[in-house]
Amino acid sequence: MPLALWALTLSAFAIGTTEFVIVGLIPTIAASLGVSVPSAGLLVSLYALGVAIGAPVLTALTGRVPRKHLLLGLMALFTIGNLVAWMAPGYEALMAARVLTGLAHGVFFSIGSTIATSLVPKEKAASAIAIMFTGLTVALVTGVPLGTWIGQTWGWQSTFLAVSLLGVIAFIGSWMLVPNDIAGSKPASLLTQAAVLKKPRLLLVYAITALGYGGSFIAFTYLAPILQEISGFSASTVSLVMLVYGVSVAFGNIWGGKLADRKGPIRALQIVFAMLAVVLFVLTFTASNPWLAVLTVLAWGAFAFGNVPGLQVYVVQQAERHAPQAVDVASGLNIAAFNVGIALGAWGGGLIVSHFGLMATPWIGAIVVLGALGLTSLAGRLDRRDGIAPIVGVGQAVAMH
Repeated sequence: MPLALWALTLSAFAIGTTEFVIVGLIPTIAASLGVSVPSAGLLVSLYALGVAIGAPVLTALTGRVPRKHLLLGLMALFTIGNLVAWMAPGYEALMAARVLTGLAHGVFFSIGSTIATSLVPKEKAASAIAIMFTGLTVALVTGVPLGTWIGQTWGWQSTFLAVSLLGVIAFIGSWMLVPNDIAGSKPASLLTQAAVLKKPRLLLVYAITALGYGGSFIAFTYLAPILQEISGFSASTVSLVMLVYGVSVAFGNIWGGKLADRKGPIRALQIVFAMLAVVLFVLTFTASNPWLAVLTVLAWGAFAFGNVPGLQVYVVQQAERHAPQAVDVASGLNIAAFNVGIALGAWGGGLIVSHFGLMATPWIGAIVVLGALGLTSLAGRLDRRDGIAPIVGVGQAVAMH
C-alpha cells in the first residue's frame, strides 16, 4: 500500500481522537470553565452538528477544488480548530472551535475514500478504504484514552494542543506524499442530495441510524460523570475504562461486519439493537458497582458500533433500488444521520441529566434504541412485502463512520 495512504490514516486517527476524546473530559471541562455537565455535553452535539452539515453542504460547494488542495485545506482547518480549542478563553470560544473542527471532519471523510481508492489499483480499493478507516478505530482504542489521560494530567487544553500537533504531522505527510494529480469524482449537488431525501425507504434507514446512535449517545456522552460520581472511579481511572471501551468497540465493529455477512443487514441490526438496549438497561443497575460497571461498559462497546456495517450495507442496498443514480450520496447522507443522532443524543442527554439526573440516561437511551429496533423490524417487513430477499455476504468491507 502506498505511503500516501498512511498519511490519510494518520489524518483519520487525529480526527477520530478529537471527536470522541471530549467524552472522557466532560467533568474536567465543566469544572474548569465553571459550566454545568449538560452544558459541557453540548460540545459533543456541536461537533456532530458540524459534521452533519459539513459533509453534504461543503462537499457539494468544494467540488471544483483540486483534491489535494482541498485535503490540505481541511487538515489546516482541523489544526486551527484544535489550536483555537487549546487557547479558548471560555466556553463560547470552545463551542466555536468544536463546530469548526466538525466541519473539517465531515468533508474529510467524504473525499478521503475517493482519494484512498485513487491511490491503488481497482482490486485493492476496498482494502485501501478499510486501512484509512482503521485510523478511526485506532483512535477509539488508543487516541481517546491517551487524550483523556493527558487532559486529566495537564489540563484539558493540553489534549487539544496534542491533537493539533497530530494535525500538523498529518498535513506535512499529505503535502509530501499525496500526488498532485488526483482525479476528483464529480460531487453531488445539493439538489441531488435533496432528491435522495424524498425517498421514504431511505428516510426510514436514516431514522434507524439516528435513533440507534442517538440512544447510545444519550448515555455515552455522560459516561465519564457516571463513572466518577456513581461508580466512584477517580478521574485518572476513567481513561483506563475508556481504553477498555475502545478495545471492545474495535472487536464489535469487526463482529458486526461478520454478523451482517452471515445473516444479512436487517437480522444483524435487530440482534445488535436488542443487545445494545439490554446493556443500557443493565447499566442502570450495575453503575454503582465499579467491577460490574466496567464489565457493562465492555459489553456496551461491543454493541455500540456493531450496527455500523449493517446500516451502511443496508442504505446502499436501498439506494440501489430507490435512487440508483445517487448511491454515493445516499451513503454519505447516512454518515450525516449518524452525526445527527449523536448531536440529538448528546443534547437530549443533557436535558435528561438536568431534569432527572445522570442515572436516567442509560434507561432512556435504551428506550430510544428500542425505537431503532422497531423501525428495523418495520423495514424488514416492508422488504418481505416487496418480495426482496435479504442479501448476505456483504458486511465486512464496510468501515466505521
